[in-house]
Amino acid sequence: MTQTTNDTSTTAERQHMTSQYKKKLIETSLPLEAINAEASREKSIRHGHPSTLHLYWARRPLAAARAVLFAQLVDDPASRPEEFPTVEAQDAERARLHELLGKLVVWENSNDEQLLEQARNEIRKSNDGQLPAVLDPFAGGGAIPLEAQRLGLEAHASDLNPLAVLINKALIEIPPKFRGQAPVFPQAAGTRSEWRRAEGLAEDVRRYGEWMRYEAEKRIGHLYPRVTAEGGTEHTVIAWIWARTVRRQNPANPVEVPLVRSWWLSKKKGKEAWVHAEVVDGEVRYEVRHDSEGPTGDDDGTVGRQGGIAISDGTPMSLNYIREEGRAGRIGVHLIAVAGEAKRGRVYVTPTPQHVQAAGIERPDDIPEGELPKNPRDFKTPNYGLTTWADLFTNRQLVALTTLSDLVIEARAKALKDSLDAGRVSGDRLEDGGRDAEAYADAVATYLALAIDRINDRHTCVTTWDNSITKEQVRGVFSRQALAMAWDYAEANPFARSSGSILDTFDFVAKVLDKHPGAASAGEATQADAASRGYANLVISTDPPYYDNIGYSELSDFFYVWLRRTLRNIQSKTVGTMLTPKAEELVANPYRHDGRAGAEKFFVEGFNTVFERIRETANLTVPLTVYYAYKQQDIRDSGTASTGWHTLLDGLIEAGWEITATWPMRSELGNRMIASGKNALASSIVLSCRPRPDEAAATTRRAFVAALKTELPEALRTLMQGAIAPVDLAQAAIGPGISVFSRYSRVREADGSDMSVKDALVLVNATLDEVIGDQESDFDGDTRFAIKWYRQYGWTQENSGIADQLARSSDTSIGALERGGIFEAKGGKARLLAPSVLEGIWDAAADDRVSVWEATVRLAAVMAKDGADKVAELIPAVQKRVNLDAVKELGFLLFHEAEKKRDSKDAGLFNGLVSAWGDLNEQARKFEAEAPRLGSQQAFDFDDVED
Repeated sequence: MTQTTNDTSTTAERQHMTSQYKKKLIETSLPLEAINAEASREKSIRHGHPSTLHLYWARRPLAAARAVLFAQLVDDPASRPEEFPTVEAQDAERARLHELLGKLVVWENSNDEQLLEQARNEIRKSNDGQLPAVLDPFAGGGAIPLEAQRLGLEAHASDLNPLAVLINKALIEIPPKFRGQAPVFPQAAGTRSEWRRAEGLAEDVRRYGEWMRYEAEKRIGHLYPRVTAEGGTEHTVIAWIWARTVRRQNPANPVEVPLVRSWWLSKKKGKEAWVHAEVVDGEVRYEVRHDSEGPTGDDDGTVGRQGGIAISDGTPMSLNYIREEGRAGRIGVHLIAVAGEAKRGRVYVTPTPQHVQAAGIERPDDIPEGELPKNPRDFKTPNYGLTTWADLFTNRQLVALTTLSDLVIEARAKALKDSLDAGRVSGDRLEDGGRDAEAYADAVATYLALAIDRINDRHTCVTTWDNSITKEQVRGVFSRQALAMAWDYAEANPFARSSGSILDTFDFVAKVLDKHPGAASAGEATQADAASRGYANLVISTDPPYYDNIGYSELSDFFYVWLRRTLRNIQSKTVGTMLTPKAEELVANPYRHDGRAGAEKFFVEGFNTVFERIRETANLTVPLTVYYAYKQQDIRDSGTASTGWHTLLDGLIEAGWEITATWPMRSELGNRMIASGKNALASSIVLSCRPRPDEAAATTRRAFVAALKTELPEALRTLMQGAIAPVDLAQAAIGPGISVFSRYSRVREADGSDMSVKDALVLVNATLDEVIGDQESDFDGDTRFAIKWYRQYGWTQENSGIADQLARSSDTSIGALERGGIFEAKGGKARLLAPSVLEGIWDAAADDRVSVWEATVRLAAVMAKDGADKVAELIPAVQKRVNLDAVKELGFLLFHEAEKKRDSKDAGLFNGLVSAWGDLNEQARKFEAEAPRLGSQQAFDFDDVED
């Protein structure tokens, strides 16, 4: 940061350094739990979800993208004091906006026009009656531009990666051009009376896809013979299971032995299947057996991270030896089993020579031959001799994929003829802006190409068989963001109805179009370098590359080489290069930039350039929002251990941005993460940013800490007033904390050096601890005592003398604590009663002494044991004895203390209560209206939540 004048402004002036624009909802409060719940649920939605159009890495959930855009564009009520003059009025208006957002993020409401129009009206109200234009310059999988279009905004997407550009064209650019049009496939148009949104285009993709499958099976179906099971029944093959082989190192007996990860095909009880292998007359023979007596432990498989063993005599084989054999072209393959379709489940059959011979065909011409990248972290196959893109496929797979690629061109010609026959004029091509027959044929072909390309990762010689009970199918090759080596692999049958099916893939793509929002105006997706493109008058919401986490361009080439083969004369402007661009890609790739130091320098300079350009010309009446994929390590005291996270914050601050909020967006539910010991893990963090004034002052460490202590309490009050879970509070509190840090041109340490982001985060966390701790003074004496005891001793016993001293200092007594039902002292020992010990009937109305502590712990325990309805029944009686806001505040504090103690069980207990607080109170009001006295008598059993 450059040095300017020292800070001599007042706190009020500091708070308004960037207040020339109205504060937006995202800078104050979000219904985070509702958003995260829908984002988590979205992972299980397949049919019609845009992620099923084509694979792309690290997509953001649609629920999160939709919520962020809405909150980024809608004013916070506090910024409109003429309408909402009091804190109570502002809180009520936020609650209304939260309720709308809670409905907006639900998947089933994605195309609810009435609800979407409500959202658009809120956006217009906050933007002078306009719906602003939005750009994601790192558009990737397209979630942000698509949700911008759904909200009625002018959607712009750009990316350097042509695969990403093509996906975004398919999501926001093409469907609106053919909105409301009937399909052209013969007789398809008459199957319904009305074709809304992109439904006609979807139907054509489905129909021409069916035609392609029929034609493909006529041409190459003989390469995929059926399998005969025991008893003579014939079955369609799902997959052929192959194992790579090497000759063992014993020259006296050089048997070609298999490299197998696991011999098990199915572990489903009563339907177990596994492969038995033995050497007979110098050859390995394989037999599928159907029992539960298969190998276990180290006996299951012949190869691992350290090397392999020969099944003939146990001779060890090092990985170095296996790699040498692979690079010399001496790795072979054996067919070890065949998996087929059955009426219920799968049938597994011992392989026959017929099936081996069916795969023994020549490699076709005109296949992608490019070299795999030199990136040993993400690409393992070159170590074993698979060095080109074509090497990743069997010859039979190459024949199938080239046949399907050629059929897309034939389907396009058919779609063009059918369009002309339907009365459409020829017109311009799609990439030239056309909307008529030629353009429509191009559009159909684009989706067909994406459909066959999306199943490429199920049709390789590095895909494996998933033998888990619920699957028993071919896995995708990109189970993680890398291309791993596979020893035994599953060769899928494209004509089966299982993972990798041709017909299913066309249906998946068609369903995406069926569910498309059907915007009236087309978006724009272009190929552009984010560091050099323009940003004039655009609102920016973006999901930039995550430092070195994902090598997008190198991974994309797996798909791109096939898309280019298919679409080079249809989307020539997008797939014009042989491979995806690498040199300018904003990723810290040490293999491309002369080591880690060079990679970091390249990333930091490029990142800063992008966000400096955005600051110069973008629409700054609205905050910038930036997503960051967050890999939580042990961050409690240091803020984070992630180089990428520090780089992101440093880069934004260096580029002249003030960070006004940080929000953890999860695709895992909070309690699930707590239960697994990952209390603060977030799938991503969304940052809201405003330009820092050029004349921003410098300040000192002492003044920075003072500002934190002044501003964090009110920011936390607003956060806690909203629907935020305790698990997310610490991360969300970084927003107002780092906002204080980033509003200054520099923060000087005592020795005159500049404070780093990492050190600032440590101070933010320390101040957060103090602010939360300061809440204790507002609680009753029993609760203050219990907090102190819990902090030091938890639920364990300690000396009664210590308890007496602590009770006196908290303005209570051991006797009062015992009467209050939260403490026990006898025999010189004392303990705080855990939730599991609070037993029997509790009548809050009749209880002589009810503390905030007792109410909070009892309600949390009931929530864990009996669920939300039971808690809601109790709340009407509880609220007559203690302040419910105090219960919620104590829930936050106790989660915070449990997290510091690394007690995931207690953390989950209190997080569960507070996360559902809004819903609990709403349900309680309903109970109270129906039966005012309901809940006065409740029997509790806390055994299931024993500490």
